[in-house]
Amino acid sequence: MRNELNELATFAIVARERSFTRAAAKIGVSQSALSHTIRGLEQRLELQLLARTTKSVAPTAAGAALLKELSPALEQIARAINEARNVRHRPAGRLRIVMSRSAAVMVLLPRLTAFAEAYPDIVLDVVTVTGPVDLVAGEFDAGIQLGEYIQKDMIAVRVTQELRLAVVGSPGYFSSRSIPRKPKDLNDHRCISLRLPGGPYRWEFEKGRKAVTVGVNGPLIIDDTHLVIQAALAGAGLGLAFEEQVAEHVAKRRLIRVLEDWTPPIPGFFMYYPSRQHQPAALSALTNVLRAS
Repeated sequence: MRNELNELATFAIVARERSFTRAAAKIGVSQSALSHTIRGLEQRLELQLLARTTKSVAPTAAGAALLKELSPALEQIARAINEARNVRHRPAGRLRIVMSRSAAVMVLLPRLTAFAEAYPDIVLDVVTVTGPVDLVAGEFDAGIQLGEYIQKDMIAVRVTQELRLAVVGSPGYFSSRSIPRKPKDLNDHRCISLRLPGGPYRWEFEKGRKAVTVGVNGPLIIDDTHLVIQAALAGAGLGLAFEEQVAEHVAKRRLIRVLEDWTPPIPGFFMYYPSRQHQPAALSALTNVLRAS
């Protein structure tokens, strides 16, 4: 198919130029190579497309008819190729990005206005999910995920500083319950679980060299951290969320933070994508805006 397109494009140039010499110079090949290409096309079609003399070249009736049908298609192909090249060099077009709702709120939304004003020709098509995603299988250009979940063969760019998790409960919840001092104390509490693709998230804690994982239990399993926070505010149980997400609630005493000395920093969010080669300008622009300082 590629050879046929090359032959047809070559024929169109010779027919328009009405000269093998000028056509060869325009394409950047020898006249003999050009003649060989046209002869091969004519043999396959079993038609003479160009009438030649030692002084001139002109399309035959069959050649003129083919050129009439061919020209719009070749122009359309040329426009499509130029548009594809523009994607590489001009920040424009649609980017499909996948991330958790937490990443959308903490990473993307604070920078979205500045990005939209700087790059008005880029459309971000954002899909929010819970848990890791295969970018290639999902046909995404990039994703934003916690560093620990990103596959090793991906290019990863930090878009937040380190984060910390926080265990929180409402004053009403603690009015009749003791404050947990160690992770194992959570077994005596109602906890709001976050559902991941592999099942409810097991809460992970670390203090010094000691690491503890707790499979918490409670009245609610849910797939959105923001709903976990709302349930904790309502007194349904203890919730686990990012420190940044609950900081205002803690400051205003709407939530009480516990086990703070058991929640060390984690790597934070990274933007990730499959390759640096031939990266679209739109993706480079988004990476530069989101990149953590």
